[in-house]
Amino acid sequence: MLTVAILRRMGFLTATALIAVSETIAAQRLPPGVEAISLLGEQLRAPALPAGTRTEFEARLAEAQAELDARPRDADALIWVGRRTAYLGRYREAIAIYTRALAIHPNDPRLYRHRGHRWITVREFGRAISDLNRAARLARNQPDAVEPDGIPNARGIPTSTLWTNITYHLGLAHYLRGEFTQAAQHFGECRTHAGNPDMVVAATYWHYLAQRRGGASAADARELLEHIRADMDIIENRSYHRLLLLFKGLLPLDSILPAGGTGSQLEDATLGYGVAVWHLMEGREQQAMELFRRVLAGGNWPAFGYLAAEAEVARTINRERGIR
Repeated sequence: MLTVAILRRMGFLTATALIAVSETIAAQRLPPGVEAISLLGEQLRAPALPAGTRTEFEARLAEAQAELDARPRDADALIWVGRRTAYLGRYREAIAIYTRALAIHPNDPRLYRHRGHRWITVREFGRAISDLNRAARLARNQPDAVEPDGIPNARGIPTSTLWTNITYHLGLAHYLRGEFTQAAQHFGECRTHAGNPDMVVAATYWHYLAQRRGGASAADARELLEHIRADMDIIENRSYHRLLLLFKGLLPLDSILPAGGTGSQLEDATLGYGVAVWHLMEGREQQAMELFRRVLAGGNWPAFGYLAAEAEVARTINRERGIR
């Protein structure tokens, strides 16, 4: 059997193809208890949760399972069991739940959207793109709808819709594969349909990065930042908002990422990656790589900032090895 290592030595794989083949092989060879293989070849297991959080999440899953037991073919009940399972770090199990649900509801775009999200989590970006494109085709001619939050924000106000979640995650999957032109298209679509400041700043953040990484000049990409203001009413995406203000020159670097961290693994991953890629875009590759590795040392591997930092380090290693 041709392994990734053999194919790499034979020169048959570009960096993007290498990721795609690694995704397939990793999924076939996962040891017990391993949820994913990182882009750097490391085994990733379900993240540890604080005892109180785990107890709460398990109780919510039990409630969702009771709803499903009462309505075993109901699409909403199936989605919630999948979501509650994923919150406990059981991502492969959640994917299996969505797959079984799709056998019952093959034309429900929500199921492809949620499964696509979790394919991203487990580093199988090609499968994510396939599912999310299917979700987009199915949802395109349907009325959009607000998606309820599984973990509500401080105001209890959901900030995303089915359509913005589909396009957002499609953009992210392409971005993580280094397909920045495609990523920019999807984030632009998400930004166009964003209905509140939180979704605007999330979509604009990744859209700006995709534009810059895809070759747009700082001046051209800066047009995306024109409507970003310091006084925007942000509920939950404050890290993205602050990073956009940094990119726009309205916040100093030393106000973004404390040396000792923020106390939140998610925020540290988000801010760490954002500051690192800002250094990278400004030509400071050494500072960027130091921060990318700091994000990875934080260990919050399901976080999008961690995923992006992991992809950056993997691309750098591949480039150093002569893999384009």
